[in-house]
Amino acid sequence: MSSYRLTKGGLVDRNAPLSFTFDGRPLRGFAGDTLASALLANGRMLVGRSFKYHRPRGILTAGAAEPNALVTIGRGGRTEPNTRATMQELYEGLEAQSQNRWPSLEFDVGALNGLLSPFLGAGFYYKTFMWPAPLWEKFYEPVIRKAAGLGKASYESDPDAYEKSWAHCDLLVIGAGPTGLAAALTAGRAGARVILVDEGALPGGSLLFDTATIDGKAAADFARDASAELQSMPNVRLMMRTTAFGWYDGNVFGAVERVQKHVRDPARQLVVERLWRIVARHALLASGAEERPLVFGGNDRPGVMMASAMRTYLNRYGVAPGRATAIFTTDDSGYALARDLEAAHVDVVAIVDSRSSAGVDYRGKARLIREAVVCGTKGRKAISAIEVHRGGQTETIAVDALAMAGGFSPIIHLACHRGGKPAWSAEKAAFLAPDGLNGLDLAGAAAATTDLAACLAEGAARSQAIVTAFGLSCPPVVLPKVEGDEGTHDSKPLWSIPGVKGKAFVDFQNDVHLKDIGLAVSEGYSHVELAKRYTTNGMATDQGKLSNVNAIGLIAKARGVSPAEVGTTTFRPFYTPVSFGALTGAHTGHHFQPVRKSPLHDWAKKHGAVFVETGLWYRSSWFPRNGEQTWRESVDREVLNVRQNAGLCDVSMLGKIEISGSDAAEFLNRVYCNAFLKLPVGRARYGLMLREDGMIYDDGTTSRLEENRFFMTTTTAYAAGVMNHLEFCAQALWPELDVRLASITDQWAQMAIAGPKARTILQRIVDEDISDAAFPFLAAREVSLFGGALHGCLFQISFSGELAYELAVPAGYGESVADALMEAGRDHGIMPYGVETLSVLRIEKGHVTHNEINGTVVPADLGFGKMVSASKPDFIGKAMLQREGLAASDRPQLVGVVPLDPKQSFRSGSHVLAKGAAATLESDQGYVTSSAYSPHIGSTIALALVKNGSSRHGEEVVVWNGLHGESTPARLCNPVFFDPQNERLHV
Repeated sequence: MSSYRLTKGGLVDRNAPLSFTFDGRPLRGFAGDTLASALLANGRMLVGRSFKYHRPRGILTAGAAEPNALVTIGRGGRTEPNTRATMQELYEGLEAQSQNRWPSLEFDVGALNGLLSPFLGAGFYYKTFMWPAPLWEKFYEPVIRKAAGLGKASYESDPDAYEKSWAHCDLLVIGAGPTGLAAALTAGRAGARVILVDEGALPGGSLLFDTATIDGKAAADFARDASAELQSMPNVRLMMRTTAFGWYDGNVFGAVERVQKHVRDPARQLVVERLWRIVARHALLASGAEERPLVFGGNDRPGVMMASAMRTYLNRYGVAPGRATAIFTTDDSGYALARDLEAAHVDVVAIVDSRSSAGVDYRGKARLIREAVVCGTKGRKAISAIEVHRGGQTETIAVDALAMAGGFSPIIHLACHRGGKPAWSAEKAAFLAPDGLNGLDLAGAAAATTDLAACLAEGAARSQAIVTAFGLSCPPVVLPKVEGDEGTHDSKPLWSIPGVKGKAFVDFQNDVHLKDIGLAVSEGYSHVELAKRYTTNGMATDQGKLSNVNAIGLIAKARGVSPAEVGTTTFRPFYTPVSFGALTGAHTGHHFQPVRKSPLHDWAKKHGAVFVETGLWYRSSWFPRNGEQTWRESVDREVLNVRQNAGLCDVSMLGKIEISGSDAAEFLNRVYCNAFLKLPVGRARYGLMLREDGMIYDDGTTSRLEENRFFMTTTTAYAAGVMNHLEFCAQALWPELDVRLASITDQWAQMAIAGPKARTILQRIVDEDISDAAFPFLAAREVSLFGGALHGCLFQISFSGELAYELAVPAGYGESVADALMEAGRDHGIMPYGVETLSVLRIEKGHVTHNEINGTVVPADLGFGKMVSASKPDFIGKAMLQREGLAASDRPQLVGVVPLDPKQSFRSGSHVLAKGAAATLESDQGYVTSSAYSPHIGSTIALALVKNGSSRHGEEVVVWNGLHGESTPARLCNPVFFDPQNERLHV
């Protein structure tokens, strides 16, 4: 293997050699290299295999658009597949593996797919895998899953840390190339708060490989000095290794910073990646432009590279692309490369220019072939020759490297993330960002400005206009003098090439070639979105950065229209892939979600509670006592004690929302399907909240504490959702109503005291009279406690069917109040009980939870039809509730279920079948929503949703669970198993 490292030049540190491995082979590079430049320097042209055909692939670009050089970095939990070698900085000991090959990169059995290519064209999967149908699960799907993907993720946990942060600025500049540097300097000197982000390790962008001079300095030196000035400004933050991946509402930009992805052993006290949410008063997109490849036969062979990438490796990294190089160009940038190659004493064999004349005067040594195209290449694992087509004749020229210069496409993805569509410019031969972007401007190559001096001037001018609009005084801008820049003028797009030999690839990553595009158009998939999905062009990790414009041009040519008429596919975040670690941030392991403990958590803990995660909360599940061997023993004891004496349960986790304002009652009347407008002060009411489609969304009680103040409770899991729903109603649906909403869940400790002795116990700490006459069922009011030492809210409501109250006190007093109640109830047999007991009690009484309110039921399905107010002019869900299907007789309705043999049981989720019906899903009559063992009934009891269930009480059925192989004879019955006359509510 020979070295392609130049003896001098480049920005790498030749005094800092680094060792690394690729596919286990030791190699050498320098500090400042990327993995890609180090591989090229070591003569490694073959770096990967293509996705579908497993064709040999080499390095194509020098940046984030790289479709070929995807490798796996690291080992163990730090394994990172699909890492772009062009973006990975080299460090000592870096381990890289090629992907998508077996048994090795040099000899890949998957290359046999190339022989099947006539059968693997666009849409072959749609045509092939449809028949015979039985083969899908047995053969097709397993094979496809095994072949899918490129790299392989590690099964080991990631040992590194990640975090998320917010940042705010006046001006966000995206891209630290010449345009971005000029913009940031201008705004920074004016005193604006500036954030400059760039995905590279060094600021400068194209300046790092440009040979022009700026004010007599080398372009790279100008970039270094500009960066130093920016870093010296306290109002400027320079964020390198940071990719802006999305533009969101409110002028918020998402960005991911690679803090320690360029080191072997990350410092434990630092994160490896940081996800930024940057809020900018204004933003300037200076992201530059991406050079387009050309679509000719064999354009994917290792050694074929973008012209701008060759300049980057040559001038920034001191690496020659080959010994004998050819250039295929449609604009003047090919000549800039030729000039630089010859200056570095690299042989330029030929310049193949598709135009009749160039915009620059070339005086080099290379053979200039005008009005010609490269139609094919030769070679096995690397290019060995090109075939040049001119005037009907084809000539073969021996080369070991070929540059493509097919014009430039402005990088405008971020500008289109909020719905804007790019506009085709025939003059610029490129898609440009839409007009009227609120909060975002474009400048430089991203706005199709081509030469260096103009980019510097435009960046400064746009920045000056922005900060002046902020009211800041901007010093006069002195533009630097640029010499030696020829720009990239006179681009002539070339979509298809005559005399193509072999596969001409449009999308390198997905193996989409010229014929695939033509086939999609001929088969009717000529819409750009359909063509994308039919051919897979522009999908996967690079999202068509190199391929999309060429594909659009080819579709336009095939349809005989302009690219403007074809348009582009939809641009969406993310611009480049973002790791799950960065998206997750610190929310891993015990930090996956906050541990929310209720104000009564410590009280429950000292009474021996076993806790379970319920929504966001840790909730006491049951309270075992000495001698109890199973959880069932504990739950049965608690259930019996609540029915016989009294129990105390923590219900602080219920969502609690205060609703106030002169229109609060009207607001609730529209939110709930039952009436709330005339609810008396001091009373509570059970309410059903519907979705727009008429289905029940949530249930709970709402109490009127004052004329214009209500206390609403929601289910634990839906607390946040209900709050969001109410906010939407207040702000978007009925902004004219005087309503104020406040989430007060965390402000109150709430406890249920249930059982026939509940009133006696509670009266010992409540100062007011709470007798049935003074404080009846569904009473709700503020009360004084402990002789006026504390105040709280008391509600006589019951989820157990027993005489029961819920007492809410300020959160800080929750534990002491619970202790006082336990002391007051010592002689009355009070015991704590948990959510498992609460579930048994509510099933015995036929009370529903979100097991039954599953998003598919209307009030009548649960026996709540009379709660729907017919007299109200409107409420959410009223119109859709009138649909015929929601009143059909065969709708699932709530019923109770008991086994015929009390010794048998069944599980929640089991299906209900008619007696004698086959045990298949076709025989399904409904399913068990909730089940529990009832110590009062002496058997398993359950609630179920069964077709026409309310008229089938007493019918014998079979409860079937195919997963567990269980079949239990059972009977449908009234869903209220205990105290159907509700006599115990008033004892």
